[in-house]
Amino acid sequence: MLQTQKPEWEDIVQSVVDLRHSLHRRPELPWAEVTTADTIRSHLTAANISWRDCAGTGTVATLAANAAGRHIALRCDIDALPLSEKSGVAWTSEVDGCMHACGHDGHTATLMATALWLKSHEDALPGPVTLLFQPAEEGGHGAREMIKDGALSGVDMIFGWHNWPAIAFGKAVCPDGAVMSANGTFGITVQGQGGHASQPEICRDPVLTAAAITLALQQIVARRLPPQQSAVLSVTSILAPSGDTVIPDTAQIGGSFRLSDNSLRKTMEDLIIQTAQDTARTYGVTADIDMRPRYGATVNNAGAAATMRRALAEEFGEVWKSDDTLVPIMASEDFSYYLDEIPGAYALIGADNGGRHGDAPCHSALYDFNDALIPAVARVYLRLAAAPLPKER
Repeated sequence: MLQTQKPEWEDIVQSVVDLRHSLHRRPELPWAEVTTADTIRSHLTAANISWRDCAGTGTVATLAANAAGRHIALRCDIDALPLSEKSGVAWTSEVDGCMHACGHDGHTATLMATALWLKSHEDALPGPVTLLFQPAEEGGHGAREMIKDGALSGVDMIFGWHNWPAIAFGKAVCPDGAVMSANGTFGITVQGQGGHASQPEICRDPVLTAAAITLALQQIVARRLPPQQSAVLSVTSILAPSGDTVIPDTAQIGGSFRLSDNSLRKTMEDLIIQTAQDTARTYGVTADIDMRPRYGATVNNAGAAATMRRALAEEFGEVWKSDDTLVPIMASEDFSYYLDEIPGAYALIGADNGGRHGDAPCHSALYDFNDALIPAVARVYLRLAAAPLPKER
């Protein structure tokens, strides 16, 4: 059980590392984080931190609610991914086909460490601090639903972070402007006319057309978008099951795109539709396109980003800053919803310590969160809250 009365910092850190490993063993997919939410809430209750549920499996807690200063929010995400773990760690997932492959278990443990320390120093906080334990970041628009359920009520500024194995431990990036990209997915149904493989002339081959559409789509970024604005378009699947001697009636194409600038979304969507339909027409078939917008770009407020950079420099030293050319990265985050509502900042903080648990990329079956980030990033959060800092032994 986590301690609740003036706990020692080292005890908090060890308890939340244990919590992280426990959450890792029992991962849950977006909007199914029932056990995860119960675990978070039981730890908050044990620490005498009041909370309320938000958007179902989300949890919101506020400390120093009546303090007069600026009201900040600190956020973590709690959901896992549909992957079978191959990391080999002692706390490997016990749930088939599900694992914490993006470090949300570590993000949760970091915010819990922050919560426990803030609670024991609540009287010293200059302003309210709201803690957001958010579900369904992995494509489930959890931040949007938290906002709808009042998670940002009264909040002036919000901060968040993500561990990033491509950055060395002790380094980070937190730019003014975009830090992560907008994204979207698409599905294309190519409708042709099937028949015998020996008679292609009386068929309208959707497989050939799907291959041609795939090649044509790859030219959008290279030839139709400004080179000054980063974009990625990836076809990730072609499905046209059939017999070896049968040309099928239909083929399905799936893919995604990433944009550093939200203003490019309509241009990208229009070009995907035009390219697919025009290519299909040349092959005598049709193409129906289903565009599925996901998240907008995660765009930092300059003032909030400066505040977070100061906290990062104080924690990691003046050499904390990683290469700014890394950002905006092409991955996406629903933290963007919060930044569309209020000022805030999001940082990518290096996880690679050169060991086996630091360099595997997020969304890899070999990935495991670097526990050394927990005390370090929790202290960054404490600085953002202007809380007393733990003394190092």
